[in-house]
Formats: sequence, C-alpha cells, structure tokens
Amino acid sequence: MEAFSYSVSHDLRAPLRSIDGFSQALLEDYADKLDALGQNYLQRVRAATQRMAQLIDDLLNLSRLTRSEMRYEKVDLSALVEAIATELHKTQPERQVEFIITPGLVANGDAHLLRIVLENLLGNAWKFTGKHQKARIEFGLLQQNDTHVYFVRDDGTGFDMAYIDKLFGAFQRLHAMTEFEGTGIGLATVQRIVHRHGGRVWAESVVEQGATFYFTL
Repeated sequence: MEAFSYSVSHDLRAPLRSIDGFSQALLEDYADKLDALGQNYLQRVRAATQRMAQLIDDLLNLSRLTRSEMRYEKVDLSALVEAIATELHKTQPERQVEFIITPGLVANGDAHLLRIVLENLLGNAWKFTGKHQKARIEFGLLQQNDTHVYFVRDDGTGFDMAYIDKLFGAFQRLHAMTEFEGTGIGLATVQRIVHRHGGRVWAESVVEQGATFYFTL
C-alpha cells in the first residue's frame, strides 16, 4: 500500500500537471488563434485533469484511513456539527438552510476521523439540498436498545433505495456529474472510519423526500 500510494501521488500527478499546464498555456498564449470550439475543448481537457487529480487525492486519503493510528478521546459531536454548519453557510451565504442540532452529543472516538465523517455526511446533505429554495438539515440521536445511533437527515433530492448496495462503494455515484459534483468517495470514507470505530453505518431515503444516514460508534 505504501509503494502504491507513493506511485499514485508522484507518478500519476506529474503527467496530469503537464496536461493541465500546457492546456492552460494554449488558452492564454494562443487564444487569438483558437475559435470558441477549440477553447471549449481545452477547457474540457483541463476540467478532466483537475477531476482526475481530485480522484487521486481522494484515493490516497481513503488508503491512509486504514493506516493512521487511532487516538480515542471524548468528542463533542454537536460542537463539531455546529462548526461544520458555520463553514458550509460561509461557502454559500445566499442559501436558506436551517440546521437542527441536538446539543451535548458526546462520543468516544478519534476526533480527527469523526470530523471527517461529519464533514462528509453534512457536506452531502448540503449538496443534495442545493436544488431546493429552502432546506433543513438535522443532526441527532436515537436509542436502539442499549445502542446510541447518531443520524444526519436532510429534505433534499434523496436516492432510490434500489441502489442502496452501491451507496458505500468507492467511486460509486447515484447521481450524474451534471446534477451534482463529487468523486463518489465520501461515503466509502465514512463507512471505513465508522468500521474502524467498531460501528456500522446505513441509510434510508425516498426520492425527492430527503435522506437519513445513521451510524453507531
């Protein structure tokens, strides 16, 4: 895995940087010799190389999750959600998104990894409510027997439960790139981190009625 990661991060990045750099040079230095269609082709080349670079970053981050040392401590999940919600609002201040956050939810786990879980789940909720004028995102806790079940719920686009088996696979997407951006690695990351904490993660959804993601630790 170490050798593979090194190869990916160095050997694959170099040609990508070259493709992107020379495409940008063509657009800047030869713009007067390219018609609109030619410029569009080069912009599409650049967009593809940048997407590939993001895929490489996500692949490396996913591989690192299995190798990083776990550091257990008490983690204020509610405070993390508050902070992430504030950051999301700053990215698109014009959006009307209401966050409902149950206060005082604390778990025992790795603070860095749990923040990644919440960033991915809340980021997805933010993204998939983007086509709605107003949205609601909720973070809370359910009790199932003696188990704490945390959840992130939204009222966004949702997904067809017929494809639930694909949901947590790396690079699996249930929506077209033209609809929602992303590499399809976020939920695979969530699942890997939750499993490292000895928990499980699952989801429920209805198309155009939102989705709820549950996880235990």
